[in-house]
Parts: sequence; structure tokens; C-alpha cells
Amino acid sequence: MKKKQANTKQIVNRRARHDYELGDSLVAGISLTGAETKALRMGHGQIRGAYVQVRDGELWLFNASIHGTSGMDIDEQTQTRSRKLLAKRREIEALQAAKQQGRTIVPLEVLTRGKYIKVRIAVGKGKKLYDKRQTLKKRDESRRIAHVLKGGR
Repeated sequence: MKKKQANTKQIVNRRARHDYELGDSLVAGISLTGAETKALRMGHGQIRGAYVQVRDGELWLFNASIHGTSGMDIDEQTQTRSRKLLAKRREIEALQAAKQQGRTIVPLEVLTRGKYIKVRIAVGKGKKLYDKRQTLKKRDESRRIAHVLKGGR
């Protein structure tokens, strides 16, 4: 008997790859209420502009918004509340060391596929405006080369 496929929509921070030069990523659990869990599984969340900080040896996710669904409303105050992330002590210490070097911890996506809801986070270094332009030029050039090799003009 097949398992029932959950109707999950992906919640991705597309802006993070544009604004930051990202390093290795790691997956951390997130502490949620029941209504927040249901809303995230239905795709009613946003992590654009969200960030992670280390406070008192714990990881916290700030500025991520989870909007309520029909039937389970979430108050406006609790939509953008800070949420605790669950990670191992070694991982937290490594992230804290990277933070002290002037890097930023950025959430990349919310993983809702399995039994638990998790967040993929990465350490990134902010890009300058000219770095962003170079990235766009490289991407456009590689697309043009691929098009020419494929047989286009």
C-alpha cells in the first residue's frame, strides 16, 4: 500500500542566492505550534528577509512570517515571532564562529516533506553591487553559449 502524498508547496528564499555568497548549508529543526505546522505544509509561509542569530547558545529564526489558513487563524503578533531552531551543539558553535568572522546566517528553504518540518540554513557573505552584476553577466553568457551550442543563433 502506498503512502499518501502530502500536498506540500515549497517555501524558498530565492533572494538569498542573489544577495549572499553562500557556503555549506545545514538542516535544523524548527519549534512550531500546530497551526503554524499546518500553515507551512500548505505553503503559507515566507522566509524572504529572514535571518538567524545565535543567542545564549541557541539558534533563533527572526523575521520569518507564517500566515494562518482557513480554519486555523494565527494572530498578527505571532505570525512574525522569533522561532527556536534545533541543531547540535557543534553545529551551533561552528555557526557562532562564522558569525564572529562577519558572516551572516541565512535561511534558504523550509523543508516540509518528511515527518518533521526543518529549515535549511547557510553561512553567507554579503555581495557587493558589482559582484551581483558579475554574477548576472556570467549567467547570461553561459545561457547564450548553451543556446548557441544547442543550434540556436
